[in-house]
Amino acid sequence: MTTAMYTVSGMTCGHCVSAVTEEVTAVPGVTDVDVDLASGRLTVTSDAPVDESAVRAAVDEAGYELAGTA
Repeated sequence: MTTAMYTVSGMTCGHCVSAVTEEVTAVPGVTDVDVDLASGRLTVTSDAPVDESAVRAAVDEAGYELAGTA
């Protein structure tokens, strides 16, 4: 099991958290997603390392920006 942490910018409410969670959960291999609105921290758990570009694309699809790794 692998865990990676990122920082997402632009989230302001619970809907933002839901949108990011939904998109990142759809990334192949991802088994769990935790988004902390206050800090902007995105924690992605997966069976094997997930390509950061896939996570970045999912966050972008949700309408937010992956600001980097946390």
